[in-house]
Amino acid sequence: MKIATWNVNSLSVRLPQVLAWLQANPVDALALQELKLTDDKFPLQALQEAGYHAVSHGQKTYNGVAWLTRTPVRDVVRNIPGLDDEQARIIAATVDAEGGPVRLINGYFVNGQAPGTDKFAYKMRWLQALQDWVKSEMAAHPRLVLVGDFNVAPEDRDSYDPIGLKDTIHHTVEERTHFQALLQLGLTDAFRMFDQPEKSYSWWDYRMLGFQKNRGLRIDHILVSEALRPSVTACSVDRAPRKNPQPSDHAPVVVTLG
Repeated sequence: MKIATWNVNSLSVRLPQVLAWLQANPVDALALQELKLTDDKFPLQALQEAGYHAVSHGQKTYNGVAWLTRTPVRDVVRNIPGLDDEQARIIAATVDAEGGPVRLINGYFVNGQAPGTDKFAYKMRWLQALQDWVKSEMAAHPRLVLVGDFNVAPEDRDSYDPIGLKDTIHHTVEERTHFQALLQLGLTDAFRMFDQPEKSYSWWDYRMLGFQKNRGLRIDHILVSEALRPSVTACSVDRAPRKNPQPSDHAPVVVTLG
């Protein structure tokens, strides 16, 4: 089973790229973030013609998340239960797979703007609510995967300039502490289970030749529960779509479960 996550930075703009990528990489489940469209504008027919079922949680202009899966899903949850949040940031669903059902959680985590701002305080509240909810989800669904654009570079090696960017957004102690708290629930960063090339990132700024100079951050992650960890055989960033004309600023991350 292959599961991927990709912040497409506007599905209406990037739909042809998503369809082309799925044709070349027929994963079993693809999590999308930053759809930037409402559910009535979601390209369901085009994705069905490509062989995928889809569930979405959209929002005009901003945010928005979706799961594309080869087989239908059930028990869909949109946003974090109990959290009063107008932003479309979470979609969870259960898919049947060999070995048993897998709970899929896809998140477009809060950016947070900068430490000390209202948006950063919102990020902290959101991350705590997520942690509490994921804990309960893991109790109900031992075979669980949490994926998405986390907007957190967990370690210095996940940033092209950890010294210059120390304590700035994505790099703060507070954000990294929340990331570690998710791991302490019993989740594992699948990417770090394997030897990876140095300076491996999943996001590069459009400005200042960010991709060409590999001035990036690893902020897109796939976390797997203990029950799934033994079956993980590979995890990598696919940099190829970042070379497309008019690309997303993020690249897909793919995990393979044996």
